[in-house]
Amino acid sequence: MKTYLVGGAVRDKLLEIPVKDRDWVVVGASPEILISEGFTQVGKGFPVFLHPESKEEYALARTERKTAPGYSGFEFDTSQEVTLEQDLMRRDLTINAIAETDDGEIIDPYNGRDDLKSRILRHVSPAFSEDPLRVLRVAKFASRFAELNFTVADETLELMKSIVDSGELDHLVKERVWQEFEEALSYDKPQVFIEILRSCGALAVLLPEVEALFGVPQPSKYHPEIDTGIHTLMCLSMAAQLSSDPVIRYATLVHDVGKGITDSDKWPAHHGHEILGLKPQKDIAARLHVPNEYVKLAALVCEHHTKLHRVEELKPATLLRLLEALDVFRRPERLEKFLTACEADARGRLGMEDNDYPQRQYLTGLVTAVSSIDIPALLAEAGSGSSNPKQLIEEKRLEIISQEVEALRESQ
Repeated sequence: MKTYLVGGAVRDKLLEIPVKDRDWVVVGASPEILISEGFTQVGKGFPVFLHPESKEEYALARTERKTAPGYSGFEFDTSQEVTLEQDLMRRDLTINAIAETDDGEIIDPYNGRDDLKSRILRHVSPAFSEDPLRVLRVAKFASRFAELNFTVADETLELMKSIVDSGELDHLVKERVWQEFEEALSYDKPQVFIEILRSCGALAVLLPEVEALFGVPQPSKYHPEIDTGIHTLMCLSMAAQLSSDPVIRYATLVHDVGKGITDSDKWPAHHGHEILGLKPQKDIAARLHVPNEYVKLAALVCEHHTKLHRVEELKPATLLRLLEALDVFRRPERLEKFLTACEADARGRLGMEDNDYPQRQYLTGLVTAVSSIDIPALLAEAGSGSSNPKQLIEEKRLEIISQEVEALRESQ
């Protein structure tokens, strides 16, 4: 029985970046042997074992054979005769198909080290095309390693296109697809994930509402980049610079999907795209099983982002309705996320990346002023004869907002 460190741990070690998780492959063993050594078996698809002390994952070397559509349609062979080279051959990319022995010797049968040096994401073998999830994984790796200037090999991109054309993406479990999206949204350059998916045709299958934005014009006065799809990528890039929160980044990604279904006869104007965008957002959420936290913020940004852009023009009553829609009095943490996504939209435009966004301070100031109201004291002052406490609170909030708006306008 021999054990080897494999996959991401070896890759990241060679790249001289922090290693997060260590995975091991065991050659020449069986479940019975590992259990007798104190390992604990976990996992359903194929045998994975936890080390009795480190609790790190050890998997038996395996080969696999495609038996059904989707990424789970495989039959595995984990017999003791499977070699390390056979196990590494079934992996997705050459940079993930490198192993290391206990004494530090690197085993690299598929030239992964050369691709690490060349910054290339390249598939190991034609078997790559048997697993449709690898389309998303390659896009995710491109996003994760974009800062290191990694690019996808042309031949690998062609294989990804063939997977898309085969219809295999339709067989992916939606929760698994969302998992890949969510992880990609956490990287420094999430826009690269979208770009790669689009370059192989996968975006049109997985997120057609965003794909539909490319080629849709916007008024050059407000959008010098003109193309709505390009604007969306710029916004996502800006959101990643402003916040590491994937919830904010997702809201930014889908904030303009209504522009894909506005009346093309009226382009480049997109009147009403805010409300129009709510239906496509619901379609996305249902199709990918997007968590509610993401869904709620995305809908708020979609419907109200243009209000915030012109917040200084809004009447006090409209401002109060906006604050109530955002539910800032019960969920103050949501305000910051909304403001950040809207700022990403405002600055995700050609030549406007470094602009200030005073709308953030304007609305935050109003919220601070309104939040200072002593509601118990207000209700106590009204006495038990007050038949509508909610109306009383709203009237007081409106009064404070009106005073603040008047003061701000007089100071300008």
